[in-house]
Amino acid sequence: MTINEVSQRYGITSSTLRYYERSGMIPPVSRTAGGTRCYQEEDLRWVELALCMRSAGLPVEGITEYVRLTQLGDSTLTERLDLLRRQREVLKEQQAQILATMERLNDKIARYEETMKAKGLIPVCSEHS
Repeated sequence: MTINEVSQRYGITSSTLRYYERSGMIPPVSRTAGGTRCYQEEDLRWVELALCMRSAGLPVEGITEYVRLTQLGDSTLTERLDLLRRQREVLKEQQAQILATMERLNDKIARYEETMKAKGLIPVCSEHS
């Protein structure tokens, strides 16, 4: 696949794909004799992993470290597992913070809706009604 096809497939820019490769977030992509990037299935799996890890909040340095460790082989399995477990803990903390924020917002919304109902006003949009 060309860089434009990969860009369209994943909804990211060609510049982003070049950055992923340049920064080490994905291993170097094979190229044609003319120097054009030619993404293979393995390259696409790396792009998908980079996108997943970015959405999990892993910083660029963490992703490049994971790629580096992977390329070193099975002797780094423990280190890779630790890296992923640490990020999972970060996500769990973020999830707890989001849930607490949602609860607070829900309470605030409910109070406004009760006040408006008591005053005979109808909320414009309400999930609780």
